[in-house]
Amino acid sequence: MARLLLLFFFILCSFSVLAQEEYVTPKSGEGISAFLERNNRPAKTYYKEFLKLNEKRLRGKEELRLGVKYALPPLRNGKPTANGDKKDTPANSSGSKKKSVNEPLFGKALANVPVTSNRLQGTCFYVVSGHGGPDPGAIGRIGNIELHEDEYAYDVALRLARNLMQEGAEVRIIIQDAKDGIRDDQYLSNSKRETCMGAPIPLNQVARLQQRCAKINELYQKDRKNYKYCRAIFLHVDSRSKSHQTDVFFYHSKNKPDSKRLATTMKKTFESKYGKHQPNRGFTGTVSARNLYVLANTSPASVFVELGNIQNTFDQRRFVISSNRQALAKWLMEGFITDYKKSK
Repeated sequence: MARLLLLFFFILCSFSVLAQEEYVTPKSGEGISAFLERNNRPAKTYYKEFLKLNEKRLRGKEELRLGVKYALPPLRNGKPTANGDKKDTPANSSGSKKKSVNEPLFGKALANVPVTSNRLQGTCFYVVSGHGGPDPGAIGRIGNIELHEDEYAYDVALRLARNLMQEGAEVRIIIQDAKDGIRDDQYLSNSKRETCMGAPIPLNQVARLQQRCAKINELYQKDRKNYKYCRAIFLHVDSRSKSHQTDVFFYHSKNKPDSKRLATTMKKTFESKYGKHQPNRGFTGTVSARNLYVLANTSPASVFVELGNIQNTFDQRRFVISSNRQALAKWLMEGFITDYKKSK
């Protein structure tokens, strides 16, 4: 009898071990859908279960934290569940299935981009980080360390571009650095390598702005025939007095209703996110019309985004902490999704 009880105990222990949850740490730049896809769990099937399992580990309700191990939902019947719903199969504008995208600009670890959603199928984006090449833009400081606007705007731009691709969008990364991928460092190394899609960036401000507008307009003339929704976004970091703390704010063209709607939608998205993640803080970012060169001279509707004040100690946390840069990119992406739905 004692032997039978002992055998029963070992069997129970074996089942307990088998039933233990598997824990995995996300990679930089991954959203929940991509994280699940990488671990052989299609988001359509496992997303809600994942949220329930990891409710206390997530930032807010649906945001992964770097360095945190998350419980993976048990595989159904020991195998990944195939996504059988054709409506949710990501596709490009021609209707063919598109499972992944390869973009070396994101760096070796993140170059392969799994397309995990079709929410932005049929869209095309022009993602432009400010300054670059010989022009670092605004320069902030933490001790003896220089924070260059072009480096931080570029990192957010890459993260945004990757997020958009995961949602099924076509993305043109206008300002590029062949060496710097998505980086998790607090203090991003400064360089002058950036190009405008391979062309050297002029030092002269007007020539620099003309160059990127001309490139966007050139691409747009072809893209407008293949994509029903094309938008441009210009990402910058403001420079004000050190005491001036700001929220993210948005500028739109004076003469394009679609530009105004996009900027307003972006602001409302950020207000909603701040309401969830920092309910006692509030959000003071603004939307306004500006006669900025890039807004006035770019053919597709566009939005100009200032991510904060690079001189202010509190705003600097928004840039130097990589998870904050990822959150900015994610919220911008969600703003685009909402605006795309409104445009239909």
